[in-house]
Amino acid sequence: MQAPRLSISLGIRLALAALLALLPASPAALAGAIPLLQGPGGLPTLAPLLEKVTPAVVNIAVLQRSPEEDNPLLQDPFFRRFFGLPETSQPQMAAGSGVIVDAKDGYVLTNRHVIKDATQVMVTLKDNRRFPARVIGSDAGTDIAVLQIKADHLTELPFGDSDALRVGDFVVAIGNPFGIGQTVTSGIVSALGRSGLSPQGYEDFIQTDAPINPGNSGGALVDLRGELIGINSAIIGPSGGNVGIGFAVPSNMARAVMEQLIRFGKVKRGRLGISMKELTPELARTLGVTADEGAVIAEVQNDSPAARAGLQPGDVVVAVNGRPVRSASELRARLGVMPVGEEVTLKVLRGAQTRTVRARIGAIEAHAVPGGQAVPELAGASLANAERSTADGAERVIAVTGVEPGSPADRNGLQPGDLIIGVNGQRVRSVAGLASVLRKARHVALNVIRGDFLLTISIR
Repeated sequence: MQAPRLSISLGIRLALAALLALLPASPAALAGAIPLLQGPGGLPTLAPLLEKVTPAVVNIAVLQRSPEEDNPLLQDPFFRRFFGLPETSQPQMAAGSGVIVDAKDGYVLTNRHVIKDATQVMVTLKDNRRFPARVIGSDAGTDIAVLQIKADHLTELPFGDSDALRVGDFVVAIGNPFGIGQTVTSGIVSALGRSGLSPQGYEDFIQTDAPINPGNSGGALVDLRGELIGINSAIIGPSGGNVGIGFAVPSNMARAVMEQLIRFGKVKRGRLGISMKELTPELARTLGVTADEGAVIAEVQNDSPAARAGLQPGDVVVAVNGRPVRSASELRARLGVMPVGEEVTLKVLRGAQTRTVRARIGAIEAHAVPGGQAVPELAGASLANAERSTADGAERVIAVTGVEPGSPADRNGLQPGDLIIGVNGQRVRSVAGLASVLRKARHVALNVIRGDFLLTISIR
């Protein structure tokens, strides 16, 4: 029974090869894409493409501070001796992947969670050269980080247009799974615009069935042109391994974040002054619009850039800067990487009319509250009681009035101007209430409002 199956398999492969040879040249081929028919006997192969792109994908080894270093009690020598702990805390090792995107200046894209809490970062190239890396900056909201190495004769991976992807496009994932060395897997784009997978809120993931495993984080998702179209970031699997569902940050988002990190050392997010919700068929009928995809503006804040641009509740945003918007989460992700001062063009449906609205991203309002107090569980953050105006009136919140650089609060992603409204989904309305909940919680996830967005920030 084995022979017939092998014969059929070979026949299918040869037929596929013949079919591909007869197809007219695609725009990608005309643009210089590497042809697939390069193997012995004319069989399809990705080897020529991979020979060009894999030198741009690197392994990243990280020496991380021990979580004990952030716990004052565990730093007490008497406490450590009493409980039989080592005299000094032990650093931890971690591994991941990265992508060289600028050979001249040595910039490497990776995930923030790969280099979080790093004291040392070492980058190993495919040719086994090793270089210490400097962390240029990282962004918790998109899980993107930028490193820099000083090295000659680097290979960079050109950016592709992730907005042009379609479900069914072939892709290749390259990384360092389980630390065993550079590995290549292949698949297709399974879905676009995935969200709700991480706590930060700026999500527009590419879903792929190209096998992605622990250690692939920060590696490259590449199209058949040999262009970077995503940074591999997350997997779904009961045991932490591949089950055919992996996620990547789109290259357009990663590039926008990278440019800000290189320029400012952080992402300077702004605000449009809107809240939004998904467009459903029922809501589309109610609003009198024919679109089946888009983001509905639920609220426009007074004296905001959105209000000054003439946006109204009930408007349906279907495109941003000429790019289609499929959902509220996609609009949230697009706006979340736009810097203060940038002009954005929105295509908006208002009933049967189509409008083009231009607005300029404004700065996140500073919440002027007196003083600030410390909470031990959020070391490095100054907090104060405050109020936030909503459509239903004022609500009590906790304002982050200051964050000490390099502190645990800073490393976990808190920023001045953040408004804390809950812990682990439980509403809090005062600094005292927040402290009480934090003292009882084993695992802490802060519910935070930052500009137009509601985030969840996990605290180690």
